[in-house]
Amino acid sequence: MNDSPYTSSPATVGYDEERPRMAFFTDTTVCIGCKACEVACKEWNDVPSTPLELTGFSYDNTGGLGSESWRAVKFVEQRLPEIRQQGAEGAFVAAGQQGPDLRMVGTDGFAGTPDELDLTRADGDGRALAVDAAAGAGDFRWLMASDVCKHCTTAACLDVCPTGALFKTEFSTVVLQDDICNGCGYCVPACPYGVVDRRPDDGRAFKCTMCYDRMKGDMTPACAQSCPTDSIMFGTWEDMRAAAGDRLEEVVAAGLPGAQLYGEDTENGVDGCGAFFLLLDDPEVYGLPPDPIATTKDLPTMWRAAARAAAAMVVGIAGVVLVTGRRSQR
Repeated sequence: MNDSPYTSSPATVGYDEERPRMAFFTDTTVCIGCKACEVACKEWNDVPSTPLELTGFSYDNTGGLGSESWRAVKFVEQRLPEIRQQGAEGAFVAAGQQGPDLRMVGTDGFAGTPDELDLTRADGDGRALAVDAAAGAGDFRWLMASDVCKHCTTAACLDVCPTGALFKTEFSTVVLQDDICNGCGYCVPACPYGVVDRRPDDGRAFKCTMCYDRMKGDMTPACAQSCPTDSIMFGTWEDMRAAAGDRLEEVVAAGLPGAQLYGEDTENGVDGCGAFFLLLDDPEVYGLPPDPIATTKDLPTMWRAAARAAAAMVVGIAGVVLVTGRRSQR
């Protein structure tokens, strides 16, 4: 049996058979912000609808992950002092110029012309700047990414749950059972990504289950099934990690050296994620923590230190009692 936490369930006791670890890989370079994943998630999991209100996040009326938004497509819209377009030969030209060799980085590398597709531009550091060509604005960038629970290898939310509402499945995903949740809320601050949230009506916590019911039937999660551009991919952890590495190489080779993977590193603060992303800029730009740490990771050390301190205190008290008793006998 393979005991690696990265390729299979860390604890297979209680399951009839060992299953491979499953994962999401989200390629933000091909996300078009359609929010089909959000709708599919709500429909399949019976997640309540969210009001269509102006949130201050421009076209993004979701705002972020929560108890009623298990998938959230982020729209990052920023005005920059200067944007430079990148030509096919790797040379940068001034923003606003339409060089004949400009190409957009698509799913198969360079594809299309500025007249056919929105441009993908890059600044001086090589970070991608997806720009709406029709708007004609040379100082505005759009980055889109569908965010979701990271299904951490070391899941702090699971560690702090007192009722067993959170559990690790045979696919190494983290599922929250709302019918067992007592609404204590311990899991909310424990999550280093701010994913877990409680509903205001009854206080119970909710988050993405990676469509555990569909996975048990060998079906693709609803969000990945509905994505029209294959921005959200689903498969075994090994396959998704390999696909992420290959795609990163393609994007960097296409002239975007600022691209990076997020969440796939097994050396990170949560020992690797079951949902990782190809980003075109730093994690902070997408509202993601650059160095997430499982909040319960140091608990064993803390408990051992507390036990030693308690033992020392008991010894000290016993010594005082002994000395006091001898003096009273005199």
